[in-house]
Amino acid sequence: MKRAIPILLLSALFMACEPPAPGFHLPEITRETKPWSRWWWQGSAVTREGITAELEAYQKAGFGGLEITPIYGVRGEEDQFVEYLSPQWVDLLEFTLSEAKRLGLGIDMATGTGWPFGGPWVGENDACKYLAYKTWKLKEGEKLNQPIEYQEEGYVRAVTNHVNQPIRAEDLVQPVAANKNLQALALDQVRFPHSMPLQSLVAYSDRGESVDLMTHVTPEGKLNWQAPAGSWTIYGIFQGQHGKMVERAAPGGEGNVIDHFSKEAIQHYLARFDSVFAERDISTLRSFFNDSYEVDDALGQANWTPGLLEAFQEKHGYDLRAHWPALFGEDTEENHQRVLSDFRETISDLLLETFTTEWSQWAEKRGAITRNQAHGSPANILDLYAASAIPETEGTDIIRIKLGTSAAHVTGKKLASSESATWLNEHFFSSLADLKQNTDRFFAGGVNHIFYHGSCYSPPGDPWPGRLFYAAFHANSRNPLWHDFPAFNQYIARTQSFLQSGKPDNDILLYFPAYDRFAAPQKELLDHFDGRGPGFIGSEVEVLARKLQQEGYSFDFISDRQIQNISISNGKPETGGVSYQTIVLPACKYLPLNTLSHILMLAENGAQVVIHQALPESVPGLGNLQENQARFLQLLETLSFEETTVGIKQASLGKGSVFIGGDMEKMLAYAGTEPEAMAGKDLNYTRRSYENGYYYFVANWSGKEMEGWIPLQKDAQSVMIYDPVTGEKGIAKQQPGEDGKPEIYLQLSHGQSLILITSDRIPEETPWHYLTKTGKTSALEGEWEIRFIEGGPVLPPPVKTKNLVSWTELGEDYQHFSGTAVYQLVFSRPEGDGWILDLGGVHESAVVKLNHTPIGTLFGPTYQIFIDPKLIKEHNTLEIEVSGLMLNRIIDMDQKGVPWKKFYNVNFPARRAEHRDENGLFDASRISPVPSGLLGPVTLSPAR
Repeated sequence: MKRAIPILLLSALFMACEPPAPGFHLPEITRETKPWSRWWWQGSAVTREGITAELEAYQKAGFGGLEITPIYGVRGEEDQFVEYLSPQWVDLLEFTLSEAKRLGLGIDMATGTGWPFGGPWVGENDACKYLAYKTWKLKEGEKLNQPIEYQEEGYVRAVTNHVNQPIRAEDLVQPVAANKNLQALALDQVRFPHSMPLQSLVAYSDRGESVDLMTHVTPEGKLNWQAPAGSWTIYGIFQGQHGKMVERAAPGGEGNVIDHFSKEAIQHYLARFDSVFAERDISTLRSFFNDSYEVDDALGQANWTPGLLEAFQEKHGYDLRAHWPALFGEDTEENHQRVLSDFRETISDLLLETFTTEWSQWAEKRGAITRNQAHGSPANILDLYAASAIPETEGTDIIRIKLGTSAAHVTGKKLASSESATWLNEHFFSSLADLKQNTDRFFAGGVNHIFYHGSCYSPPGDPWPGRLFYAAFHANSRNPLWHDFPAFNQYIARTQSFLQSGKPDNDILLYFPAYDRFAAPQKELLDHFDGRGPGFIGSEVEVLARKLQQEGYSFDFISDRQIQNISISNGKPETGGVSYQTIVLPACKYLPLNTLSHILMLAENGAQVVIHQALPESVPGLGNLQENQARFLQLLETLSFEETTVGIKQASLGKGSVFIGGDMEKMLAYAGTEPEAMAGKDLNYTRRSYENGYYYFVANWSGKEMEGWIPLQKDAQSVMIYDPVTGEKGIAKQQPGEDGKPEIYLQLSHGQSLILITSDRIPEETPWHYLTKTGKTSALEGEWEIRFIEGGPVLPPPVKTKNLVSWTELGEDYQHFSGTAVYQLVFSRPEGDGWILDLGGVHESAVVKLNHTPIGTLFGPTYQIFIDPKLIKEHNTLEIEVSGLMLNRIIDMDQKGVPWKKFYNVNFPARRAEHRDENGLFDASRISPVPSGLLGPVTLSPAR
């Protein structure tokens, strides 16, 4: 009887240190393959001594680099605050870069504090803006007696989850940066009362006429115009100050958020950095970082920029001022959708061209690259992701993740990063097993550059738990799980060494129909693109993407702009240096003319194109509509479809074909695209090509063990299995499947992941060690000695017991201990020639030592390890070092009223309502201590 377990052989530890056998070479471990982390500088209250101590700790724990993001400070430590971008702050940055270089660490930095970009040097001209409109009705012969004006009302929004008095706009002075105690005010949005400047005034008649009235308005706002024949509606368009402030700003970073649609605004913003970095050495800074677009998570949208009308006309060939009623939904439905589409496309292009591209080019001039989170932007995020050297995604949904990684793949970028472990659970509840599940999902989605979210700088000697960020996993040395972080980080580094090698190998280019989104009316003018929300969830592309993912088809999303870069190589679509099998169009109404034209050209040259459900109906937008639509229909008429099977039609076009129908699986089969069958066994995977074959990352988070033959889509003479946890490797059992494709034998426990390396030859390697149980499982019995070696608030006294229970049940002194304990047991040699050691229940990670020799680190959710017979003596000492969560110690502090929630701005809010105090802060005082330590039963099973 065989049983799937995570295989940890002692011999693997030695094998990993030996030179690779001929024919198989492990990819190099570099600082990029190691995990990185966001490094929050709270109040920028850092010192050289503290920087050195933390960098050395991160380097020792196996980190590859850190990203500096200054944020709000700690209450009571105001005298330690360092003003952002002050000479002292830049001194500390230079010192950090030099120390990181000494330690072989990389450093990125956010181009600002908190998020989004902004600060005290951003004046009203460069700050984000919004559009407001007002209408007046006139009949023939009438004049308007009311002034043409729009009064901005005062508004203040501030973070309120700490003790704070309500703030009114009249309590503040202008500009916002001139107010005192900005850290305590925690301002998120501020609008001061004022009269908004008029941008456009146009009258529209019931007969379709329009008159621009801007020249008829006096400086006092009086309209000198008499309505001609007909009924008239006057539209006045006004420019408002959106008022969005930098969220989570550090001291010296508080102020207006920039206008993301203005080239001048980003240039003026970046000039501040040019000034403070002049004559400074920041040459070893790798990358500048931009957090996700979060301007519009406030009152109203930032949907205007002073140059919008000119940009609109240049792009679409008509004047938006002739169509204000259509934009606001007060015209025919078709006109509304078309003008709205053109408006949103203009905003999208401005965000790409005048913000993302300008920022990236600025970084390049400084010898750096950019890392960008595009999700949440009012734009086609595939293009925004692709405009930076490292696209960065976040979240837990694999389809959302793939929006970011796709942009990297189709544009030939080596790295795709992720903001990982952001508030996985309620505070302090997350384990390394939770972290592994999160990172494995990113890997399966194409991420190969993990950033933990994150780590807070804490000065040496700061009372436990030190400085903390509210939305983090707390990847720092105060977390008891840090004890096993080096082993976990080694897993990340080994996995990413493969995922950064070779090239992505997905089969399908899945068109992202942005123009259906641009044309879809909503409550607001702008639509924010992300892998979630009502605009995406339930859409044709989302439903199709999820179906493809579930059925094992590998794909990358692609935008209209990116489609223009597809060429044909050996009859296959190629982009970013990667060949694909098929181009798939989900059902969509609108398709740009140049997109359709290029897709049909690709088909003529050999591409296989699959269209789901129905042909697109129209070109988007209003500009040059009649000519574009006529050409669009002419192109569609070149497709002569014939039914190949029920519900599927095919049009031959040159060397390629276009398929249309409702059965995607059958159409893909006709197009020569096959799924990976392992997806049907609830395995997550991603695949990359390399010189001699393919790398597969395979993870089992199905909730059950998996053992059996797994078909591979790709041909292979041999398949190597590599365990990135242990470093063990060996040739897999292999047999031909019914279709002639290789099948390999796998054993995967719940939560286990492996790397499969296919090869077109048979390397000189030993076989993979499959385990077979050969006897009855027996419990290890005897007296366990438990010693507490790290943690607090104090180290409890050692204890002996024959019954393993949570250490919180050992007495009052143990209930609130958070840290690491060693469980020791002496046992005699059991029968057998090898054994599976199963630890049973573990909270949360464990280092296993046999006769004082480490044989593996286990971080769950399965806690099993193989013991080689060479390690067993007649009498043996088993030691298990178990590290628990931070939570029990936090419970103790909250019950005793020991202050640790001491942060300005967001002062540690709870995720779950039952854990909130009267101020909305996390309060652990009512939480019962969580199980900790080794719970067992600890068993041995004879195995070979």
